[in-house]
Amino acid sequence: MLKKLNLLLIVLLLIKIEVSAQKTQEKLPVFKYGKVEPGEFETKPDGVDSSAAAIKLFDVGNGYFEIGPGGGFIYVFERHVRYKIIQKKGYDLADLELRLYRDGKGNEEKLDLINAATYNLNNGKIEVSKMAGDAKFTNQVDNKHVIKKITLPNVKEGSIIEYRYKTKSDFTFKLDDWYFQEKYPTKYSSFTITIPEYYLYKIEVGGYYDINKIGPVDNSQNLTIPNGSGKSETISVKTSKTQYYIKNIPAIKDESYITTLDDYASKIGFELKATNFPQGGYQEYTTTWPKIIKEMMAHDNFGGYIQKKNPGKELIKEIIKDETTPEGKMNLIFNYVKNNIKWDNKYRLYTDANGPKSVLEKKSGSSSEINLLLLNLLDAAGLESYPIIISTRDNGTHPGYPLASKFNSVVIMTITGDQKNLLDAVNKNNTPGLLSYANLNHRGLKINRTDNTGEWISTENNKISRSSIFYALTLDTENKLKGTLSISSNNYEGLDTRNAYQKATNQEEFLKNYKNDKPGLEISNYKIENLDNAGETLIESMDVTIEDNIETAGNLSYFMPLLYERTKKNPFTLEERNYPVDFAYPKEENYHLSIELPAGYKPEQLPKNEKFQLPENGGSFTIMYVMEENKLNMVSKISLLKSSYTSEEYYNLKELFNNIVRKQAEQIVLKKI
Repeated sequence: MLKKLNLLLIVLLLIKIEVSAQKTQEKLPVFKYGKVEPGEFETKPDGVDSSAAAIKLFDVGNGYFEIGPGGGFIYVFERHVRYKIIQKKGYDLADLELRLYRDGKGNEEKLDLINAATYNLNNGKIEVSKMAGDAKFTNQVDNKHVIKKITLPNVKEGSIIEYRYKTKSDFTFKLDDWYFQEKYPTKYSSFTITIPEYYLYKIEVGGYYDINKIGPVDNSQNLTIPNGSGKSETISVKTSKTQYYIKNIPAIKDESYITTLDDYASKIGFELKATNFPQGGYQEYTTTWPKIIKEMMAHDNFGGYIQKKNPGKELIKEIIKDETTPEGKMNLIFNYVKNNIKWDNKYRLYTDANGPKSVLEKKSGSSSEINLLLLNLLDAAGLESYPIIISTRDNGTHPGYPLASKFNSVVIMTITGDQKNLLDAVNKNNTPGLLSYANLNHRGLKINRTDNTGEWISTENNKISRSSIFYALTLDTENKLKGTLSISSNNYEGLDTRNAYQKATNQEEFLKNYKNDKPGLEISNYKIENLDNAGETLIESMDVTIEDNIETAGNLSYFMPLLYERTKKNPFTLEERNYPVDFAYPKEENYHLSIELPAGYKPEQLPKNEKFQLPENGGSFTIMYVMEENKLNMVSKISLLKSSYTSEEYYNLKELFNNIVRKQAEQIVLKKI
């Protein structure tokens, strides 16, 4: 964050903008706080949002600059928003939460004003319930964040709620993003920014809807400069005012297989590019990758942490012993770190610990502390290794241009011969090339420490993660199934099972959790192989007895052959999806059922064998039935051969899953002769 800037400097404002500009100025609505019209109670969502629990009638923001008590610029942000509540699910809007930042150095964001009210229409009369005086309270999250919360009274279906607030912030480097699109449909959203001539901001635009623009319009603003004597001075400053808006924007819908919705919502943000003052001259804040990397390598909690030699050189002798090959050394070091240091469930780019020694002593650490310790040891072993800085899936996609604040974690690349190995030691079940799921955000920035340069590299895992389930069962005349169940899983499928097994208190608890959504299943003689050998396929085997999965009607018996593993619901429900489907890695699900029928039973009806294929070999679904004497065999195979699919591929992917749900729900009919 940039500290307060001195007023006594001046710049010519230039703004680069990448949104659609209006050719003719449009007259836009103006809203007055507390002025609610009876007709607003009739507003309802429609179209794709017809079932929405609420609708945002308007959301108007205004950002501008003032002179703070210390004589430097502060950023002032005002927001005025009004919602119509349609259903009880929209009651969450009555709880307003404002997160304010402070840096511990005296700079902070402050809540300067807040008003809120609920409006209900009763017999044609609007009744107003204002925010109670004791509805405001503060909850300090940590030493850098404070949360202000309010709860609005008398909210019910049909209510209109309204609030407005003002914040003042010492931080003028990165202004808070304005979101035009959120989880409720919006009739009108507008953000106006007035920037003094002293600043040049870079505009960041996200989402899939065009943002309309009016301006920039040059003007002037009178600013008051306080001084220590109690007197003040007023000066006139040139400004540039721009308004951005969107009308009738649909809600952004959360759906399966995304990184974070924040990647896809329509929004706009501002990051300081430069200032230019007559006494200080032009100062550029836009950075470059070499500059960012140089600063990171000079930072005590990144480069300084890596370069600390103690305990690297001493410990490395104990770890690698007589191993001489680069690959062997890498595996020994990797295994040592991931098996001895426990992850504290925090993703960090910079370490909090002073050095690797304290992490080794504590035997726990964040993602940066663990993986930079790994890098320290790899360096001590003389292996060619690089830090790869990344943004996790929940943190969102990095925009690509030089911006350090968007990274929030680090993994390692080690070169052994012709092999480039990506290493992530936060989980003892990770293997070379198998990063934690949260880190599968497609690319990372490889740091070259010799010349402070960076290079984007792919972090994709192109190996198919495969699970294979095989039931070999015998059906008795009481419609009970007995036999064996074998499950093999590798890569991420194996990783998930290993994590679940090791998280459980014991095997009994693991099996209890496994059976939790499988009624009628009893398990005995459970065995698991390669549990601690993460590079090998995980194999589970067990004896099973299955009851209450077959229905009878006269001499007919009905059952779904995918006993517990069928896909019951299509994860893709939107008519249209503007953002990609992100599975994170390619996957394959195999299911094989073999049932030996008792004497006097035969299939009365078997579903049709079918295969469905995605275009350009993107994936497929196959389901087949074969009867061999008294043995019924069934195979279901789902292959998704890409880690992500574009919005243009969404319809075909949705149709594929429609067919999966339909075909896997088809029943087998057996007839007793």
